[in-house]
Amino acid sequence: MDAPATKMSRQQILTLIAMASINFSSMICYSILGPFFPNEAKKKGVSQAMIGLIFGIYALCTLVGSLILGKYIVQIGAKFMIVAGLFVSSGCTVLFGFLDQVSDGTVFIVLCFITRCINAIGFSAAVTSSFAVSGKVFPDNIATVLGFMEIFTGLGLILGPPLGGWLYQSFGYEIPFVFTGCLLFATVPLNLWILPNAVPSSQNSFLRLCTRIKILLICFVVFTLSSGLGFLDATLSIFAIEKLNLSAGSVGLLMIGLSLPYGAASPIFGVISDKYPSIRKWMMVVGGMATAVSFCFLGPLPVFHIRSQLWLTVLMLIVVGFSLCMSCIPTFAEMIACAHENGFEEGMSTLGLVSGLFSAVWSAGMFFGPTIGGYITQALNFEWSAGVQGALAFLAASRTDVSSSQGEKSPLLPKTDHLRVDIS
Repeated sequence: MDAPATKMSRQQILTLIAMASINFSSMICYSILGPFFPNEAKKKGVSQAMIGLIFGIYALCTLVGSLILGKYIVQIGAKFMIVAGLFVSSGCTVLFGFLDQVSDGTVFIVLCFITRCINAIGFSAAVTSSFAVSGKVFPDNIATVLGFMEIFTGLGLILGPPLGGWLYQSFGYEIPFVFTGCLLFATVPLNLWILPNAVPSSQNSFLRLCTRIKILLICFVVFTLSSGLGFLDATLSIFAIEKLNLSAGSVGLLMIGLSLPYGAASPIFGVISDKYPSIRKWMMVVGGMATAVSFCFLGPLPVFHIRSQLWLTVLMLIVVGFSLCMSCIPTFAEMIACAHENGFEEGMSTLGLVSGLFSAVWSAGMFFGPTIGGYITQALNFEWSAGVQGALAFLAASRTDVSSSQGEKSPLLPKTDHLRVDIS
């Protein structure tokens, strides 16, 4: 196997800039609600459970949108999906900023759901297509590129909440959404100019892709990763305030202990994954095991009879950030490699299927984590709920190890279709 080229072409550099802008602006828009929207919704008479659904419906719609749009990315066109998705998502973000003008109660709730659902579909179109385009433009360096883009994902998640809180305190409810919506809209002409065009061709089968056991096991790894992140988003702040006696501002700094090491380690693990593809499975196994241990000690689990302490929580969050990154970065590249090994030819159709499946599974975890984790936390406590997340991570890591040792090769369904795709 030839070593990947170290020097990038002009098109690759421009594509990288476009993808980074999508990740950064999308994540700021996604994370800006946290500091102030729940309180504003309560003023409108919305219950805590309904607020959780307003947040959770985003992940569900992203799941459905990713599967459908990933399936038809060839017919729709990857570039059009990115540009249209960014346009729709930016418009919905701005519109969400004017919902405080509507009447309280049912009307407010319905408009929140409608706006969030449409926003999520736009987001899923942009993100699913961006994964596929990245895989096409960087066929030999996809893990490195994804690792680089995760830096901007982390920056968006880090800057979103404090930026939203500051804009809200300084200018009111509307300005945070108008500002971030306009920031996202600014990426539309940038991507319209930079991104290459895709030439349509025939499609591969989602069913045949999903019948590969190795693909399903990697999907389970992705599911546990996003579930853990979603769980922490929904429960960590309450645990830190009640058990560690932290203020709301300190909780925001505490979350940086998770996102900062994740963003910092992403390019490193991306380079390692591309340079040594044979160790990708072990990155997922070791990362999953480390995630399992750190979640068990995050509370920590009552069976350890260790008191909750700030230094231990911070240390475990740092380990979670690194270990989640170690497990996550090689998954997309490994899914593409597995598809190619089992008869899926290189092209936009295969990349669309893989990216759609990846985004859908990630969204499923982002819905499962806060929903089920929040229920377990309410029924038992944070410590046991974190332990459940650790158990899921351990199960995914152990199953990946078994799959790797078996070395699955033969497809479960016969190869029935082909594709030819070009990006001009």
